Amino acid sequence: MEIDDFRIEPLTPDRWDDLVSVLGRGGIGGCWCMYWTLPSSREWGEGAKGGSKARNGSAFRQIVDRGPPPGLLAYDAGEPVGWCRVMQRSHLPGLAKSRYFKTGLSIDGVWSLACFVVRPTHRGRGLTTVLTKAAIAFARDHGALTLEAYPWETSEEKYPSVIFGGMASTFSRLGFKVVQRTAPHKPMMRLALRPQAG
Repeated sequence: MEIDDFRIEPLTPDRWDDLVSVLGRGGIGGCWCMYWTLPSSREWGEGAKGGSKARNGSAFRQIVDRGPPPGLLAYDAGEPVGWCRVMQRSHLPGLAKSRYFKTGLSIDGVWSLACFVVRPTHRGRGLTTVLTKAAIAFARDHGALTLEAYPWETSEEKYPSVIFGGMASTFSRLGFKVVQRTAPHKPMMRLALRPQAG
């Protein structure tokens, strides 16, 4: 799909090298977008060791090869410049044990928009918004009832230079609502993708 002059494509095995170009050869400190996929931060930390040779990298490659696509890549004039992880929340067991995002709310039909990475050359160009719009369409097309996000929220002018969950204000502008807050800066937000029954 095309959004604001960016081309958005699902991450399929033939696009693995494009993902690596966005995450870097070390996969963002060996994370390889596996943080919420693994059941514990300890297991994730062990898998992150080794950067480009980290166990997390090979594990995520298996997820991509097996399918369905676990996220979306953004392209600018054919160059891969951004990434977001979007898939069923039930496939991300780390969320169930998260200090901030474990929940008593129903997760039936809930998809998670769990991570964003934008290349430094393209930051400040609205790519988080573009990827979120694409994720909304992607999740809806694949049967999701609700899309959930895990942003940072602050009134301070200073905030971390890299925020993998995005900013709450971005999601608010797109219609997401806070459904849970266990810390002032870490809301959990949801967007209904289909009319609610009843």
